[in-house]
Amino acid sequence: MAVPPLPYTQSFIDYLKYEKRYSVHTIISYQTDLTAFFEFMQSQYGETNLEKITHSFIRSWLADLKGNGLTAKSINRKISSLRSFFKYHLRTNGIKVSPMANVISPKMGKRLPVFVKEKEAEALIKTLSQSTDSWKSLNARMLITLFYNTGMRLSELINLKERQLDLGRGQIKVLGKGNKERIIPVSAEIIRLTKEYQQLKRKEFEDTGETLLVTEKGKRLYPKYAYLLVRHYLGEAGTLDKKSPHVLRHTFATHLMNSGADLNAVKELLGHSSLASTQVYTHNSIEKLKNVHKKAHPKG
Repeated sequence: MAVPPLPYTQSFIDYLKYEKRYSVHTIISYQTDLTAFFEFMQSQYGETNLEKITHSFIRSWLADLKGNGLTAKSINRKISSLRSFFKYHLRTNGIKVSPMANVISPKMGKRLPVFVKEKEAEALIKTLSQSTDSWKSLNARMLITLFYNTGMRLSELINLKERQLDLGRGQIKVLGKGNKERIIPVSAEIIRLTKEYQQLKRKEFEDTGETLLVTEKGKRLYPKYAYLLVRHYLGEAGTLDKKSPHVLRHTFATHLMNSGADLNAVKELLGHSSLASTQVYTHNSIEKLKNVHKKAHPKG
């Protein structure tokens, strides 16, 4: 049974739209969540009065969502919508007590990063080095090699300017999130590869601007071009469910951690603002240690 638009729902949406200036997409998400909630209240309890809604009503809705197979992530988003909604009405004196005070968000299982195994990564780089008969294959080699060896984000790599390269010192200055700069050291092999690419680029095109990587038309690389190219070669290299430039960033970090790199150093190389973001990569290191312990310890 559809619930007609409620005045207190509309006032909240107007608040998001005109005061918070949220995007259309975000506002639609709030509207969808609130509509679903009040339709459930109407159908199960015949109740849409804010002051009569208790945490028990809300819990029953969340239990219904879980019973219908909604993930913890989706349920938490709906809880967040309700928290904001009732907080607004608490602040505007629409209610005296928020029913959300006793509602606990379900724990979300940690999603482990998908990464390419070391042998597969080596084989992929080797294959790419032998296949440079077109500008697109050259770009694939540059993209995958740089992603894997630097851990850069997609936006960071496609916007990389030649002036950010200090090949003499073997390092790249990367401009990350929030315009935060970081220095990433690169190997002699990366220096050689980059110099070759720059020379070929200058022979092939008259003016390519400051950007390091360009398309076969000499234009700056764009996100979809890079994404599809990486996806194609990762698809040929293995059986990963997820194939994207970010997988190579995960691979960079995971391989460093598995080789004993310091967690803080990996944090700096990735450009994370918080160590908590980097700690997800310790899982694979711990699993490796467990295997070593099992094989080597007499009581393992």
